[in-house]
Amino acid sequence: MTNPLEPLAETWERALAIVAHPDDLEFGAAAAIARWTDQGKHIAYCLVTSGEAGIDGMPPEQTRGVREDEQRASAAVVGVHDVEFLGFPDGIIEYGVPLRRALAKVVRRHRPDIVITNNFRDTWDGAIMLNQADHIATGRAVLDAVRDAGNRWVFTDQLDDGLEPWGGVQQVWCSGSPDAKHAVDVSDTFARGLESLRAHDAYLRGLGAGTFDPEEFLDGIGRATGTRLGTRHAAQFEVFPLTLF
Repeated sequence: MTNPLEPLAETWERALAIVAHPDDLEFGAAAAIARWTDQGKHIAYCLVTSGEAGIDGMPPEQTRGVREDEQRASAAVVGVHDVEFLGFPDGIIEYGVPLRRALAKVVRRHRPDIVITNNFRDTWDGAIMLNQADHIATGRAVLDAVRDAGNRWVFTDQLDDGLEPWGGVQQVWCSGSPDAKHAVDVSDTFARGLESLRAHDAYLRGLGAGTFDPEEFLDGIGRATGTRLGTRHAAQFEVFPLTLF
């Protein structure tokens, strides 16, 4: 029997979503974000790259602008209008101090209660469906950066520039993790999550030789997760409570 999922807490006010690429949030989390912006919560997006290596038939210098525009349009569908790109190179993100430093600075600027990122586990299914290297590096750096952001003695140059430490992140939520034990009902916002994914038109046209069906994909995942939560559609997250040390 499939283990049931627990509902996520929704008493927070501000969230920051940090992922590697344009489209990462739209493959599951966007419908949840639509639910939360409908509740009046403020959510900002931070993309570590601009996804410039993501379209085989388009050169990176052209792809960068296309994918940034698609991400902004996609975010607007679910009520997010604060979108930034850090400019790290797509496809070769490395976990390390430079990435932690950049992400800690973003956290200190936005001062969120919740930080959302993507699955950083080695696989998507807990078995053989391999995750991508950028997702793994970004997610692991997010977990460390939220603690770095609250430590006055880490990245002190940022404090010299006027940024104060921020230890107010309560939890990090990783979308799509095979180890998820929590979920949120997205039955009423599923259609907007789908529209948000479809906004990545140029990218999607290159997937699966042009045969990728966004609705079929999201509906399959959403219904399976919904069964475990007791709803029609749901989005699942692995939850990490935060301590500074």
